[in-house]
Amino acid sequence: MYGRDPWGGPLEINNADSATDDDRSRNLNDFDRAALSRPLDETQQSWLLGPGEEKKKKYVDLGCIIVSRKIFVWTVGVILAAGFLAGFVTLIVKTVPRHHKHPPPPDNYTLALEKALMFFNAQKSGFLAGFVTLIVKTVPRHHKHPPPPDNYTLALEKALMFFNAQKSGRLPKHNNVSWRGNSCLNDGKGDKSGAVIKDLVGGYYDAGDAIKFHFPKAFAMTMLSWSVIEYSAKYEAAGELNHVKEIIKWGTDYFLKTFNSSADTISQIVAQVGKGDTSGGPDDPNDHSCWMRPEDIDYERPVTECSSCSDLAAEMAAALASASIVFKDNKAYSKKLVHGAATLWKFARDQRGMYTAGGADAATFYNSSMYWDEFVWGGTWMYYATGNQSYLYLASHPKLAKHAGAFWGGPDYGVLSWDNKLTGAQVLLTRLRLFLSPGYPYEETLQTFHNQTSIIMCSYLPYFSSFNRTKGGLIQLNHGRPQPLQYVVNAAFLATLYSDYLDAADTPGWYCGPNFYSTNELRKFAQTQIDYILGKNPRKMSYLVGFGSHYPKHVHHRGASIPKNRIKYSCTGGIKWRDSKKPNPNTIVGAMVAGPDRHDGYHDVRTNYNYSEPTLAGNAGLVAALVALSGDRTSKIDKNTIFSAVPPMFPTPPPPPAPWKP
Repeated sequence: MYGRDPWGGPLEINNADSATDDDRSRNLNDFDRAALSRPLDETQQSWLLGPGEEKKKKYVDLGCIIVSRKIFVWTVGVILAAGFLAGFVTLIVKTVPRHHKHPPPPDNYTLALEKALMFFNAQKSGFLAGFVTLIVKTVPRHHKHPPPPDNYTLALEKALMFFNAQKSGRLPKHNNVSWRGNSCLNDGKGDKSGAVIKDLVGGYYDAGDAIKFHFPKAFAMTMLSWSVIEYSAKYEAAGELNHVKEIIKWGTDYFLKTFNSSADTISQIVAQVGKGDTSGGPDDPNDHSCWMRPEDIDYERPVTECSSCSDLAAEMAAALASASIVFKDNKAYSKKLVHGAATLWKFARDQRGMYTAGGADAATFYNSSMYWDEFVWGGTWMYYATGNQSYLYLASHPKLAKHAGAFWGGPDYGVLSWDNKLTGAQVLLTRLRLFLSPGYPYEETLQTFHNQTSIIMCSYLPYFSSFNRTKGGLIQLNHGRPQPLQYVVNAAFLATLYSDYLDAADTPGWYCGPNFYSTNELRKFAQTQIDYILGKNPRKMSYLVGFGSHYPKHVHHRGASIPKNRIKYSCTGGIKWRDSKKPNPNTIVGAMVAGPDRHDGYHDVRTNYNYSEPTLAGNAGLVAALVALSGDRTSKIDKNTIFSAVPPMFPTPPPPPAPWKP
C-alpha cells in the first residue's frame, strides 16, 4: 500500500508488519534506557525539563545562545545604569553656565558633584543617584535674559504713543502724555447749525490741529484693527496688545456717537467736528486760523453732518466691522459694533453720494475721489465680521470692481491711502482665496484680485520702474508730491503681510512675468523703506519723533509747540509759538512727520506742514508696518481669527434618505 509523502516521494506502508503495539513499546523502552545510561550535561538536561523545573535552573534562552539568568540581569542592569549616568552627565553639562573668556573657579556644589559622579560610577548605588540629583537641582542656574527688542519693536511702542497725544475729550488717567489734558468737552453741545447729534466729546484730533476729520480717522482705526487681527501675538510679545486695543476702542466708542447706532435705519451721520477754512479772516476764529492748545479752545466748533455720503459711511462701517473682530471676546461690545456697522452700510448703499460734494470744508484737506472702492473695502470687512455671503457677493462683483478702478491702472494704482482702499481690499480678498478658496460664484473676481495683487507687489520692487525712488532709496508712491511717508508705510505693511500670507500658504514666492521672486524680496522692500524712516537715509534723520538721537524738533503741532505753563494763550496769542525758531517745548513722542521731498531733503520748520506735520492715518500705517516687521519670522500671522464669523465654505451635505420599504 502506498500513501503520498508530503516531501514528494511515495510512502510505502507495509501491511505485513505483524509486530504488536506491546512489542514496539518494549523496543522503545530499550532505547530510552540506553540513552539515559550515559550522563547529560546541564544544557541537555534543560531540554528535558518542564517549565517549572527550567525556571529553577534560571537560564535564559536568547535564541542563538543560552546564558545564566543571573548574568543576563546584571548585564542589562549595568547597561541601563551606564545610560542613566550618561544622561545625567549630559544634563549637568548643559545646565552649568559656561563662561568662555574667564571661567570662574568651580563652586562647592560643582566640586561635590564631580566627586559624587566618580563614586557613583564605581559603586552604581541607587542612593548616590539620588544624591547626584539633589546636587544638580541645587547648582545655581543663570537664566538667559531675553534678547533686547529690535528697532521695529522699539519704534512700535513710540508710534502708538502718538495716539495718546491726539486724544480729545476727558482723558483717562493712564494716558501718559504729561502735557496733554481734557479738551473740547462741549463738542456738539454748543453747535448752532442745527445738528441732531449733540454729544461728540472724545475721539481723536486729526493732525497738528484740533479738527476731527472722520474720513481719515475711520481709515486709521480700520488699519489698526487689521494689524491686530493679523499680528495679535506680536503685539502681545511687545507688551502693546492692550494698549493698541484701548486706542481702537477710544475711536470706535466715538464713532458710535456720530450717528444713531441703536437704529436699523438712519438718514444722516456726522462727518466732521471743527473747521479749517480760513477765508473768514480774524473775525472767524477756527482750528486753522488759531494757534492754541486744545485744552484752551474757546471758539465755536461747528458740526458738519451729511445725508448722502457713501464713502464716509462705508469707511466707518469698515472701522466698526474690523473692530468687532478685534473685540470678539467681548461679545456684547462686538455685537454692538456689528449692528452699528450694518446700519452705516445700509445708509451708505441707500443714500448715494460723496461726503466732500457741494463745497464741504473737508474737500480742501481730505477730498474723496469716489465711493466704489469703499464699497469693495467695506463690503469685505462686513463679510468677515458677519459671515453673511451677500456682502461677499457684492464686494467680489465684477461690475463693482470695474467701478472701483480694478481694471483702470493709472499712476496711483496699487497705492493704499485714506482715499484709495482698492489695494487693501484686493489683498484682503486674496487672503480669502489663499486660505478658504470659496470657488463659484466668487472665483472669477478673486482670481483677478489675486493676479492684480501679485502685480502690485511686483511694482514695489526696485527691479521695476512703476515708481521712482529717491537717491536715498525712498519709493515715490505719490510721484514726488509732498507728504510721501503715509503712502510708504501702507505699502510696507501690505508687502510684509502678503509675504506672510504666502508663507502661511506654503508658497515660497510669486511670479513677476517670467521671473520668480522669493517672499524675502517683499520683506526686504518693507525693511528698507521703514529703515529709511527710522534714520537710514542721506540726512541720517529719524522721521519718527523720539526715535534715535536726531529727529524733527519743530513738529507742526499746536499742543506740542506751546508750553504747558498755566498761561492761556488766545487765538492769535499762540502764533508766537508757531513762528518760534526754538524746538517744541513738548516732545510728541511717536509722531511720524509728513516726510522728506523727492531729493531726500527735509526742512525742520514748524510752519511747513508738508514736511513737519503728523497725521492719524500716517501713524496708523506706520504702526501696522512696524508690528508686521517686529520680532522674528517664527511668529506668523493669525490665519483663523479673521474667519471666526465665516461659516464653512462647503456646508455639510444633508443625511441620506431613509431606506426604501415596500
